[in-house]
Amino acid sequence: MSRDYERLAPINGKSNLTRNVLILMVVAFIGGVILTGWLLSRYNPFDSASETEAAAVANRDGTAANPDPATALASRIDADGSVLPAPAQSADDSPVATLTPDLERALAVRVADLEDRLSRINVQAQAASGNAARAEGLLIAFAARRALDRGSPLGYIDPQLRLRFGDAQPKAVTTIVNASREPVTLEELSAGLDELGPALMTGSSGAGFWTDFQRELSELFVIRRQGTPSPAPQQRLIRAKRYVETGNVDAAIAEIEKLAGADKDDEFLKWMEKARRYNEARRALDVIETAAILEPQQLRTAEGERVDQPSPLAPSSPIPAP
Repeated sequence: MSRDYERLAPINGKSNLTRNVLILMVVAFIGGVILTGWLLSRYNPFDSASETEAAAVANRDGTAANPDPATALASRIDADGSVLPAPAQSADDSPVATLTPDLERALAVRVADLEDRLSRINVQAQAASGNAARAEGLLIAFAARRALDRGSPLGYIDPQLRLRFGDAQPKAVTTIVNASREPVTLEELSAGLDELGPALMTGSSGAGFWTDFQRELSELFVIRRQGTPSPAPQQRLIRAKRYVETGNVDAAIAEIEKLAGADKDDEFLKWMEKARRYNEARRALDVIETAAILEPQQLRTAEGERVDQPSPLAPSSPIPAP
């Protein structure tokens, strides 16, 4: 009997160990299920993502359905300041938010500010266009003066002068164009004086021998105040040459005209005619340069359009023609 009992003891110990292990596994499984359910109930990533997406969609739908009135009005303002009509709404569209008095005042202030900005932009654009046309006209006048000073033909400057200044100063344009066909330079006038010098120094007044003799005798002794120009023919000729070299042709003409007997010489008359044409051309150039800056209404652009923008320095009366 004792041997049988000793054989069954190990078998009972193994069965108890297996039972305990199974119980622990069941308890652990049940605990894991309970813990998993609790975690899912507290922190569900699928529910939070769906709620976030739903909120974002709701916000977008709300924004699209109820746009800001100020933004909608600003988007309907055209480049020239006009307000475009509002787009037609269908029956199933969401109603627009009601404008309150405060919102209406804010919209009115914003529209007035936009209109003021557009008006300033238009004025600035017109002023810039007018100033550019005047600057171009002034450059054309400078180019014409440079061509006449060199004795060159006007070339492409001729049609630009007629187009830009033909209405404002037609006489000045005609004078410049005629002068360019037979240009006169300061070098030519100075060389002419050198050739006329001997004849002017020894010329006769044509009034007779006795008159010429008295004139020559009176020039032997000349009494004049200190600092006044000498009336001697040689000194007058020297002063005339100096005036021509400095571009003061008017003073040179005045000196030469005072020489006795000069008006009887054909070469002298030709020189005087050239000198007067030179002066007339320069006066005409001065006139169109002034017109490019101050002409209030008759100036035109390169395309032939009238410059409506007045010059800020324009006088009230029109510029006189030469």
